[in-house]
Amino acid sequence: MISNGISREKARKIFLTVLFSLISIIYVYPVFLVAMNSFKLNTFVKTATFAVPSGESFAGFANFIKGMTFGNYPFWKSAFYSVFITVVSSSLIILCTSMAAWYISRVDSLISRISYMLCVFSMVVPFQMVMFTLSKTADTVRLFGWFGPKLNTPWTIPVIYLGFGAGLAVFMFVGFVKSVPLAMEEAAAIDGCGPVRTFFQIVFPVLKPTMISVGILEIMWVWNDYLLPYLVLDRTKYMTIPIHIQYLKGSYGTVDLGATMALIFLSIIPVITFYLSCQKYIIKGVAAGAVKG
Repeated sequence: MISNGISREKARKIFLTVLFSLISIIYVYPVFLVAMNSFKLNTFVKTATFAVPSGESFAGFANFIKGMTFGNYPFWKSAFYSVFITVVSSSLIILCTSMAAWYISRVDSLISRISYMLCVFSMVVPFQMVMFTLSKTADTVRLFGWFGPKLNTPWTIPVIYLGFGAGLAVFMFVGFVKSVPLAMEEAAAIDGCGPVRTFFQIVFPVLKPTMISVGILEIMWVWNDYLLPYLVLDRTKYMTIPIHIQYLKGSYGTVDLGATMALIFLSIIPVITFYLSCQKYIIKGVAAGAVKG
């Protein structure tokens, strides 16, 4: 009986290992395909897409050089805007939503409950429903109301990302804050800490697991986002990497697939590296926030 149980358990583990290994290969294969085609000549990308680069089709780093020097808009500029928008937007989301979640969790009022429900509701609203209105709003509304820059620049678009990313972030932070003992904050208040000092010195460091999880998810979203910058930014002045790749076109609309694959490969390396180095925190943060409140 015991040996049969052990054999079944061993067989189940082997089956799950094989199954998830196959699933992993299916997910990784597109990335491998992009990397492989980034080193091929443009003709062979079209005719021998799934073939390994050989002596005849191997292009070396020519595709990378061509992709980064194509057209009148420099690639380094697109990379700078992507990095700036991603870092500032993610930092803004983490800071503002963690403070909002702390208030919602600790203040039991009608306003806090309505605010939380609105944040949760925003998660189910498709971006396509508001994108045209958003584009018009970004072209007219200024950062400080009646003065300051408009929201259609890389320096102000993080405010828009804050609005769209707040729903999931608040939801995750609220779940985690409810698991933080209130006695810690009461002790800080007895020692003379005000609300701001209590949050930044007591609560904020405790939020690290969920903070990292939210940061990973938001960074991956903002870095890969194409539609929002495409609708909001002036493409003659500002391009992020996804928009830059989309404009790799020659005369009569021809596309250099080799250069396109090279830039796609360059764009996914940072986010994959970041995800692999921080993936263990995602499950930890989600699990930590999955409490009843």
